[in-house]
Amino acid sequence: MNWNKYNESLVKRGEVLLGFDVIDNWYSELEEINKGKEGRKFVYPDSFIKLLGYMRAYFHLPYRQTEGVVRKHTLNTLPSVPDYSRICRRINRLKIKINDDDDDDKTSLQHADNFVIAIDSTGIKVTNRGEWIRHKWNVKRGYLKIHIAIDIKKKRILSLQVTSEQVHDGKVLPLLIDDITIKQNKVIETAIMDGSYDNNKNFQFLSFKGIQPAIKVRKNSRCRKTNHHLRNKTVKMQKNNLQEWKDSVRYDQRWIVETVFSCIKRMFGEYVTAIRFENMIREMVLKASLYNWFQSIAIT
Repeated sequence: MNWNKYNESLVKRGEVLLGFDVIDNWYSELEEINKGKEGRKFVYPDSFIKLLGYMRAYFHLPYRQTEGVVRKHTLNTLPSVPDYSRICRRINRLKIKINDDDDDDKTSLQHADNFVIAIDSTGIKVTNRGEWIRHKWNVKRGYLKIHIAIDIKKKRILSLQVTSEQVHDGKVLPLLIDDITIKQNKVIETAIMDGSYDNNKNFQFLSFKGIQPAIKVRKNSRCRKTNHHLRNKTVKMQKNNLQEWKDSVRYDQRWIVETVFSCIKRMFGEYVTAIRFENMIREMVLKASLYNWFQSIAIT
């Protein structure tokens, strides 16, 4: 690790969050997004609104304070300053991709890669109310469940799904895989997961996709005729020599997904500020997109 360059990459994060370079393409972008639009035209380009969303998520700003930052830093450079209600509406209507840098000139290179991914889930609070309310008044706060697939080489989020806390991890696996292989047209070599994803349907699904399953099976697992042959093979290998199996599928690299969860929670908090479920999803996608942006500018 080159610590001087790494420290400089952290400093650069602050530069890009408060760098209003989007103003340079203000009118050309407005002309593009307003082309063929019926009704009132957009006054602020999407890139500017997305920057405000990034800034708000990273600095934990309410919408009114976000308006204040824009008013202070861009008063003499913008045609007008958006108020907090418009910022809120536009952010919640943005169509944000987790990997916005997947442009056409990188497509052939990306499709040639065989990704090794790690998949896991974590919980995010739906409110930031303190522990005292839960303890004293027995108020159930509730959680969102965040399911992600990570490229273990670049430590970037490839796919994200947001569900309620009642949804089991194993049921979300096909959505994550299809998002990567079909929508993003990428090839997955190996998928590393813990025992939450141990079931015949997932082994069958991964086999159909041509993906090597690296799933740690449950301790009481047995070989059965009704099992998928890959699951029986995995059970035998783990029963005979668990460490040898881990080394063969690089299972020890599953910790990377835990590191990503830790980074996201430390940067953006362990809660969402949105009230509606659909806006909670957009908020988490926005945070995942910003995390990937930070990873893309990291210098190691």
